[in-house]
Amino acid sequence: MNKTDHAYVIGIDFGTDSCRTLLVDATTGEELLSVTEFYPRWRKGYYCNPVINQYRQHPLDYMESMELAIKQTLSICPEGIAGNVVGIAIDTTGSTPILLDRNGTPLSLLPEFSDNPNAMFVLWKDHTAVKEASEINELAKRWKIDYTAYSGSTYSAEWVWAKMLHILRVDPAIRKFAYSWVEHCDWMPALLTGNILPEKIYRSRCAAGHKAMWCEKWGGLPSFDFLTALDPLLDLFNGHLYHSTYTSDTCAGYLSEEWADRLGLSTQVAVAVGALDCHMGAVGAEISEKTFVRVMGTSTCDVMVSPYDEIKDSQISGICGQVDGSVIPGMVGLEAGQSAFGDVYAWFKDLLLWPLETLLPSVCDNRDAENLIQLLDSKILPLLTEEAEKILVSESVPVSVDWLNGRRTPDANQNVTGLISGLTLGTSAPLLFKSLVEATAFGSKSIVDCFLRQHVEIENITAIGGISLKSPFIMQTLANVLNMPIKVARSEQACALGAAMFAAVAAGVYPKVEKAQQIMGKGFITQYTPDEEKHRQYLSLYQKYLDLGNFIETRL
Repeated sequence: MNKTDHAYVIGIDFGTDSCRTLLVDATTGEELLSVTEFYPRWRKGYYCNPVINQYRQHPLDYMESMELAIKQTLSICPEGIAGNVVGIAIDTTGSTPILLDRNGTPLSLLPEFSDNPNAMFVLWKDHTAVKEASEINELAKRWKIDYTAYSGSTYSAEWVWAKMLHILRVDPAIRKFAYSWVEHCDWMPALLTGNILPEKIYRSRCAAGHKAMWCEKWGGLPSFDFLTALDPLLDLFNGHLYHSTYTSDTCAGYLSEEWADRLGLSTQVAVAVGALDCHMGAVGAEISEKTFVRVMGTSTCDVMVSPYDEIKDSQISGICGQVDGSVIPGMVGLEAGQSAFGDVYAWFKDLLLWPLETLLPSVCDNRDAENLIQLLDSKILPLLTEEAEKILVSESVPVSVDWLNGRRTPDANQNVTGLISGLTLGTSAPLLFKSLVEATAFGSKSIVDCFLRQHVEIENITAIGGISLKSPFIMQTLANVLNMPIKVARSEQACALGAAMFAAVAAGVYPKVEKAQQIMGKGFITQYTPDEEKHRQYLSLYQKYLDLGNFIETRL
């Protein structure tokens, strides 16, 4: 069979820093090409203010990066393949919402708001809406329906309602134009298909259930009685949102003529309903019941699926939601995670680089300084890792808490902060780095324990994402702390691969995503086996971690 006889799909993964495309032969599962394009405005730090936890992204970053990545992919793929691309699916970070006008245009694409951060996508890690999240939780607990019941019983500042309310409150100019809101994972398929009217957009079951308190049990989104009791400002969305949601095996439409021309593809290309990156990543990692999938990057997202007859009427508290069909259609998806994982290591690296970045330009040529800083930037974490691996597990090691960006689970709380204890004059940079790695592992264990306490069985752990493929030290530490083996998915782009699987189903290549997983899955590249002696040594440090966490929380 020739290449041109096959059906090809493109999975598009919008991460925190970049857009990644993956071209896959849906017939054989062969991954042909992967291209990454970084967001130009984001790389320059535009519209962000880390001091107040504000992280915003311009829709043009998404549009331009996606277009460049797809065009580059098609320009270097073998001849004849572009004409046989049959499907596209998209995953994004979340909750990453934006306000729309009545025509479905993101407000930052209007001239008057082109440089207004409040008119842009509010990135998942933006924590400016802590106050609003607290108000949602307080009201939900005394309302006749607890709308947080299937969101782990705690609503997060990382999620859509808190973010949209915060923006409406702080920016009166925005209110005059705001008509609706949309998640990033819903806007991209709407854009590609030309179906951008707010009331007509296909809304993701995944994003709606996990981030917007959508639940079929109470008829969809929270009632506007509840929302306007929270703040009358939210009434401007009344009638402009949605009732129905869709799983990602659904075709949201086909490429519009405009985008088919821009990308060099056919108007016969099916575009699947979008979803959040970690959920599609879990599908790309061949998730099945009782498997705990860790998507490990700047933060972590942990995903499981459960059959209806096992989850029944259980409400799993402390997590980021349980949603019918958010991962595998026909099963309940469970989500948890850490607000900072790789970001913890990046923070420490940047801390060590600060004097060099500050002083070098003043003592040597700017070009030489820049080259040296880039070199050191690439060397610091590998060197710290090499030295930290030599340090034995010991109670003399500092114990840290990983809440540098708040806590996602168990029990979302963006008011908490990180902590480092046990510092002495003998504490070295490698020793401190080891403590931070252990802290992220302890945070992971607290999530696993949260599931196990509530009788959610975990038989297997799978890891995906850059850290799982690049840092044996972090992965082995995690296996030792959890005392469970961890398999690492072979695909370097598991999220984009999961998206490609859904694209194949939406395009009709496969009848359901489980069949796509069988054909397109890549298996596993390695497994980390725990050291039981080190696990026993870690238990006392883990208890200190828990005690320190309680100390932080009781002093808020």
